Amino acid sequence: MPTAIAVTSADLVLPPTDHQTPTAALLPPPDAQPLDAAVADAQVLIEQHGHLLVLYPASLPAAHQRRLHTVRAVLETDRIALLKTDLPPLGLAVLVRQMRQLSYRDLSPGVLASAARLLSHYVYAGALLHSVARLDRVPVDLGSHARSWMPGSQFAVLANPTPTLVKAGAPDAALPGPEFATALVVARGQSTATWVTDALAPAWRVQPVAEAPLPDASARWWGTAKLVEFAAYLPDPSVLYRLVASVRRETCSWCGGDLIGDRCGFCAAPVPTPEDARPAALAAAPGAHADGPALPAPGRTGPRHRALPGTRPGGPR
Repeated sequence: MPTAIAVTSADLVLPPTDHQTPTAALLPPPDAQPLDAAVADAQVLIEQHGHLLVLYPASLPAAHQRRLHTVRAVLETDRIALLKTDLPPLGLAVLVRQMRQLSYRDLSPGVLASAARLLSHYVYAGALLHSVARLDRVPVDLGSHARSWMPGSQFAVLANPTPTLVKAGAPDAALPGPEFATALVVARGQSTATWVTDALAPAWRVQPVAEAPLPDASARWWGTAKLVEFAAYLPDPSVLYRLVASVRRETCSWCGGDLIGDRCGFCAAPVPTPEDARPAALAAAPGAHADGPALPAPGRTGPRHRALPGTRPGGPR
């Protein structure tokens, strides 16, 4: 039985790409479902699947976030992982589908939960905006703010993995794209602009390009309804599996579960590093480094892992 994946909004569930990919459960906001029903639904998912991984955006209303934590607390279970991410809505929907694709593979729930941080780094999520006057997710300079008031202005914005903003159509305008084969999904708001499909897709050499409905939260996340949201991603589940499986597994010192990276997906406990075990005086010696190992970085190899096209990921805690 695959590990259960849950979301906080139905529009974060993209159509499956094959007949094996399971769907995701929906955990509604407090005003749409009473607490006892939410607890009962979560209990059923745990009984049927063993573990429950909930992916939700950092921009989720506070009341909805409290509901998630309340359900876990009422059930007094360590089998629910609450995975918060800073990805924009369409990028999160892509990550959710990737997690669904991996949920029936031979990955432990702990490895799958901590894999969300790794996979989020490989999602290139952004949007074409007609205004950045209300954009607060990506740094916007004063000149871009001023150009937002000019008719016909368009801005290409990359929110993940490297926040970037350029004026679409400018001779030197380019967003840093993936250095590996990706597919692209596009969701249109109140915009008929074709820059994403006509310029960005060829520049990033993505294949194929698919359309999806715009998530309800996108206009609020990007600060405007006049947008075309996009996300480039690794489309092959076997590549995703090899990527996750190639990372060295650790055992959480707090809950005892398997994990990859430097933090447990269920209890958020960090993985102790060699520096943690050294005497304080030695750790403070000149030349000592406090940063511990993280997930693989571009082009790096070593005894702990094979080379992977990634870097230390950010994302859900």
